[in-house]
Amino acid sequence: MTEDKERCPHCGEALLKWRPPENSTWDTEFQWVCFNDECPYYTRGWDHMLKTQNIKASYRYRKDPHTGASGPLPCWSQEAHKDHIISDD
Repeated sequence: MTEDKERCPHCGEALLKWRPPENSTWDTEFQWVCFNDECPYYTRGWDHMLKTQNIKASYRYRKDPHTGASGPLPCWSQEAHKDHIISDD
């Protein structure tokens, strides 16, 4: 039986388990993150960050599995953070 996955509220795709960096302030083993490169939250983020912060960056939807709190995971490229995806294998 497969476990039900969390879903992104912006695109409906399954969220993936992502391991925060060691120097992170998150005290969880993993966070749920949307790595859909077509997600509107992520794609609109590029324009928003350029217009409001004058930087070339975006963010991905992130959810804490313990608290349920959600927010942005800042990213500087399409590949940023993908090396910390936790495989279900």
